[in-house]
Amino acid sequence: MKDLLKMIFGGEEEENYSAPNNEKQFQIATCALFLELAYADDEFASEEKDLIINVMKKTFNLNDDEVNELIKLAEEQINNSVSIYEFTNIINEKFDSDQKYAIVENLWRLIFVDKKFHAYEDYFIHKIVNNLHLSHKDMIAAKMKAKEQLKMDN
Repeated sequence: MKDLLKMIFGGEEEENYSAPNNEKQFQIATCALFLELAYADDEFASEEKDLIINVMKKTFNLNDDEVNELIKLAEEQINNSVSIYEFTNIINEKFDSDQKYAIVENLWRLIFVDKKFHAYEDYFIHKIVNNLHLSHKDMIAAKMKAKEQLKMDN
């Protein structure tokens, strides 16, 4: 497993994994943020899992098998990570402000999809927004947009 992580996060040369900031690494980092937030309240609801799957499919144009593999790899990386900075740093290198805003908006949807709001989730998203170098104003705008869209879907 350690060898796999080295390949993914920059180590030994391997096809599809040779560049330190490759697409797979970026996908894993993004998925890891979603999983970390989903686990923040110690409940990983089926609605949360469904939303993560849909966001990963749309964001990265993946099929079901690819998303399942991505989730597995992201969970392995979470278990071996020290902090979310490892993930947000990768996203900062790849995404512009608008794309990071879209991630935050989807993270708010993840928080609200189970109809429960926990202090841990609030703390965690503040930390993510800060690490992604987005403003508090952007975070609140994304939160309000996510809330409004979920109202329209109900």
